[in-house]
Amino acid sequence: MKNCGKYEDNLNVIGPILREKRKEKHISLESLSSKLLLLGINIPVTSLHRIENNQRTVRDYEICALSVVLDVDVSDLLGSITEKFKIS
Repeated sequence: MKNCGKYEDNLNVIGPILREKRKEKHISLESLSSKLLLLGINIPVTSLHRIENNQRTVRDYEICALSVVLDVDVSDLLGSITEKFKIS
């Protein structure tokens, strides 16, 4: 079995949620990238685009920085996967 680092054929689970939260806050990819850079996190616009389209993995510290810049809880970005893994 080949382990390609995907979950349900996606390289991350936050992509669509990230796009939604970013658009709700009226933040462009360029602005998001710049704000992340101020925190010391270098994610170029092309990489942010790839994250939103589930074509790039996301590191834990990147998720934290994204939540700070977007002023949302980390759980807001990971909510869908957290709920999926809860045992009833």
